[in-house]
Amino acid sequence: MSTHLTNDRQRISVLFFLLFSFLCYSFYLYYYLPVKSISQNPEAATGKLSWQKYNCNACHQIYGLGGYLGPDLTNVYSKRGADYIKAFLKNGTSIMPAFHLTEQETKDLVSFLKDIDASGSSDPKTFTSRYDGTIKQQ
Repeated sequence: MSTHLTNDRQRISVLFFLLFSFLCYSFYLYYYLPVKSISQNPEAATGKLSWQKYNCNACHQIYGLGGYLGPDLTNVYSKRGADYIKAFLKNGTSIMPAFHLTEQETKDLVSFLKDIDASGSSDPKTFTSRYDGTIKQQ
């Protein structure tokens, strides 16, 4: 009978040890996450809200994600510049309507696109599909 109690105590001790270890490790992971706080330009943050408000993602892509009617705009700022972007936003095209944005909304959207451009590069034409469904950028 005493070996049965000893086995139960060992099991309970191991269970408490594992539970305690799990809780400590979980606390450690969530407390010390390797995420950097990046301060964002207030105009870029407001530009992101305008991007969402006018549903730009329905036609355009950022980092290869979004609609396919318009081009990927991840790196449009470095390729075309602020004046080019402002002209498109103000006048529209035969495919893209003029949204009649305010001067501040235009400035904020340009700032948002500049911020995205500085964060990385994306050209879906350079992506290679892998057998597991992921993509690799060349």
